[in-house]
Amino acid sequence: MPLQKRLADSRLTWTLAWPLIISQLAGTGLAFIDATMAGHASAADLAVVSVGSSLWITGLVSMMGLLLAISPLVAHKVGEGKIDAIAHLVQQALWQGIAVGLFFFMAFLIIGPWVYPYLGLEPAVAEKASHFLAAVGFGMPALAIQRVLGNYSTAIHQPRPVMVIALLTLLLNIPLNWIFVYGHFGAPTMGGVGCGVASAICAWLGAIMAMLWVWRAPAYRATQPFRNWIAPHWSTQKQLLKLGLPIGLAFLVEVSAFSGVALLLARLGNTTVAAHQIALNLTAMMFMIPMGLGSALTVRVGQALGAGDTAQARYIGHTGLLMGLAIAASGGLLLSLGGHALSGLYTSDMPVRELAASLMVFAAVFQLFDASQAILSGILRGYKLTRGPMVAYILAFWLVGLPLGYLLTYGFGSWPGWGAQGYWLALVVALALIALSLLWLFRRVSRRG
Repeated sequence: MPLQKRLADSRLTWTLAWPLIISQLAGTGLAFIDATMAGHASAADLAVVSVGSSLWITGLVSMMGLLLAISPLVAHKVGEGKIDAIAHLVQQALWQGIAVGLFFFMAFLIIGPWVYPYLGLEPAVAEKASHFLAAVGFGMPALAIQRVLGNYSTAIHQPRPVMVIALLTLLLNIPLNWIFVYGHFGAPTMGGVGCGVASAICAWLGAIMAMLWVWRAPAYRATQPFRNWIAPHWSTQKQLLKLGLPIGLAFLVEVSAFSGVALLLARLGNTTVAAHQIALNLTAMMFMIPMGLGSALTVRVGQALGAGDTAQARYIGHTGLLMGLAIAASGGLLLSLGGHALSGLYTSDMPVRELAASLMVFAAVFQLFDASQAILSGILRGYKLTRGPMVAYILAFWLVGLPLGYLLTYGFGSWPGWGAQGYWLALVVALALIALSLLWLFRRVSRRG
């Protein structure tokens, strides 16, 4: 009976999580399509997309974290049975999302021309990267609208629209890239900048689809946010920021740590950089599963707490963590045993494949801790606990992971270091510290009720 109960609870979480996982994989597919189509235009255009995306992804991930606050707030209202309060929360989150999206768009317009010329890039690449950032930044308010409506939909157990819209925009991105990158149907040949234009158009089309879905679908009738629209309500805005800012900062810390590793490994040569990118790409794709589970657990834990059932919230969280560990262990086994075959999908260069395979041994252990921290973060968001995880991310990544990684990679004194393996070991240590800290927080808050 206990096992059957665990399996039944796991099925409920998985039903909510799998559309989110597919939508996140579709998001990674967009980056792959951009890189592939820009690369076929020229190596310089691939560099434009790569360099331009570095700032865009950092801003996008931070914005995504900030806008996650709506998910636990709506979930708690569902659990409490206060359905009438949901529309107000969603409206205020939309106001906030549009403001944040506009902020990032304006920031990208200023930062690109200021930063890129000082990175040692060719002047033409630096200029095009600035244009790419401006073009893709135009879509930030639209992406914010999508995120708010997607988080709201998930919180009322409607995750499939998020998946459908993500897949449709992925499919639309291919012909739009073909038009603007290569110059078809009378459009100018824009190269890598065309990827930014196509992404912005997809973002606005996705936002329009999301708004129409929420407006027309019967499932949203009881919580319809597009009726009786009101101006920004400052106490609600403060409530959203109180929850969302720590999440956004935690996301920023994590993405900056991984970006920092890529930059710090660059001096070890192209073979090391390529091997690191292969291992990181594979782990990033596997990470979509615990990330989706974490988002689903935010909703289920939040609803249980809203209903006043603290024991059920603890049980849901515990079962979700076991699910994540089982999936991560399977993924880690695949990475450790199939490293050579998997790296062969990316390159035929034997030194790169050998090094990538050795890094995947670290990636296998990395998976366990990365999955744990993603799921525990989602559970704690359900408890409306976001500041503690933010502190854990800052301490583990910036004060332990990056400095330790530098020492283990490049050595100190007469010791030469371990090369790329040193940084991967440091990342494992940082993620282990985060996972253990979040587990302690979960045990503490769930026992307290």
